[in-house]
Amino acid sequence: MTTQTSTVTPILQGKDLVKTFGRVVGLDGVNIELYPGEVLAVVGDNGAGKSTLIKCFSGAHVPDSGEMFVNGEKVVFHSTHEAREGGVETVFQTLAVAPALDIASNLYLGREVRKPGFMGTIFRTLDKKAMREQSAAQLRNLGISTLQNITQAVETLSGGQRQAVAVARCAAFGSKVIILDEPTAALGVNESARVLKMIQDLRDRGLSIILISHNMPQVFEVADRIHVARLGKRAAVVTPQSHSMNDVVAIMTGAMTVPVEEQQLAPVR
Repeated sequence: MTTQTSTVTPILQGKDLVKTFGRVVGLDGVNIELYPGEVLAVVGDNGAGKSTLIKCFSGAHVPDSGEMFVNGEKVVFHSTHEAREGGVETVFQTLAVAPALDIASNLYLGREVRKPGFMGTIFRTLDKKAMREQSAAQLRNLGISTLQNITQAVETLSGGQRQAVAVARCAAFGSKVIILDEPTAALGVNESARVLKMIQDLRDRGLSIILISHNMPQVFEVADRIHVARLGKRAAVVTPQSHSMNDVVAIMTGAMTVPVEEQQLAPVR
């Protein structure tokens, strides 16, 4: 197999990213490319640099050096708000949902719609009816069928349904990239399967997704390409077709190396 190249511009790209914390090296010249309409899994052992990498793109960290691009344009995110404005949304393991609020209110959290006229401008009254109608339409457009009652409080939902709310909030507002940090870590088998199906559906609808996961069977089920991190570097980029789970684990531990010319640096089109 030879290295794959692509004439398509990556929707998200990092070049030679470096991030240190005192003497601890989080990222050591990492390159990463995410292309339109693909699921890129990022795997690696603890301390490999996965969390630091996604925090740079989510705006939680600013790289010490290197460049980041979204849709071919150079970006520097100093906050999560700037990252969201740039089209990069992150769903962390904590989900950051408001349990006491209903599904619609969570989807519009931080983006609330006010009533037209003086009720909205002067009294700052929220237009709950509009938000609920728009939320229901957005869930239908995203193909998310696990959330039926838009007025249901999030605290009454299952773990998988809460994950769906968090992902839907990212996908509903024109995001270019969704980063999912261990989305099935606290879920059972059935709920994990639903979340994986949702990821595949969103990919099929044209969204680009970075999936951080330790669950290798799930990675091999949904990922188009697999970015393997090791000791703050990119050890390899492979696919479920080119390498086995044992191969990926061996790359993670350093027991196996993959020559650059045999890596899948871009998707096959």
